[in-house]
Amino acid sequence: MSDDMFAARGLTKRFGRALALDGLDLELVSGQTTVLLGENGAGKSTLLRLALGVLRPHRGSLIVAGRDPWRDPDSVRRSVGYVPDRPDAPSWMTIVELCRFMAAHQPGWHVSHSEDLIERLDIPRERKLGQMSRGQAMKVMLVLAVGHDPDVLLLDEPFGGLDPVVREEVLRTVIGAMQTDGRTILCATHELDVAARIADRVAIIADGRVRRHGAVAEVLNGDDSAELPRGLHDALVAATEEVVPC
Repeated sequence: MSDDMFAARGLTKRFGRALALDGLDLELVSGQTTVLLGENGAGKSTLLRLALGVLRPHRGSLIVAGRDPWRDPDSVRRSVGYVPDRPDAPSWMTIVELCRFMAAHQPGWHVSHSEDLIERLDIPRERKLGQMSRGQAMKVMLVLAVGHDPDVLLLDEPFGGLDPVVREEVLRTVIGAMQTDGRTILCATHELDVAARIADRVAIIADGRVRRHGAVAEVLNGDDSAELPRGLHDALVAATEEVVPC
C-alpha cells in the first residue's frame, strides 16, 4: 500500500468564473478515516470528483492510491471505492445483477465478500434498485464500492436521508469493517454525530481551501480553534461528547 494514499497540493479547480478549489492542500493519514466538513458549495464534492479522475484540475497536483487520477484513472478506480450522495447505478438491475456486472469489469472483485455484505445488510436480492427504499439503495452502493477491497474509500454525503436504524447498520458493518482493515477513508458529510463517531481526523473546508486539519481533539482544542465557526465548533464538541462507540 502506497504511502501517498491521498495527497493534494495547491489543488485549484474553476467552473467558468467560479473558483471551486483555491490552492487546496490535504494529505490523508494512511489507514485512518478523515471526515471532510464544510457548507454546501465549499468544494467537498469537487475534491472527490477530482480524486476519481472525472474532473481535471487547473493547477496543483493530486495523488490517490499512489497515482494521478487524471493521468491514470483506470488504475486509480481499481484501488478506490466511491459512494455518491444518491444511488447512481442502473435502476433496472438487482443487487445480484450489479455484482455480476462488477465482477466482470472490476479486477479483484471478491464474490464472497460482496455476498457476505449483502447478507449482513439484509439487501433484497430480487428487488430492482429503482424499487428499493433510499436506505436499501444506499446499502447497495456501499456493497458496490467495497466489493473489490479498495485501498481508498471515498464517501460523498452517504448518510443523507437514511433513517437511524439503517445508518447504524451502515456504520457498524461497512465503515467499521473498513476501519478495522486499515483502509484510508475520506468522508464528506454534514452530520456531525456521524463525523464524531467515525473520524480519526477532521478537515474543515471553506472557500475552496482546507482551513483546519488534524485529529478531532487538535481541531477542537488547538490554539487556532477560535478560527472555526462558533456554531460548528460547539456542535462538534457536543457530538463528540455524546458519541457512543460502535
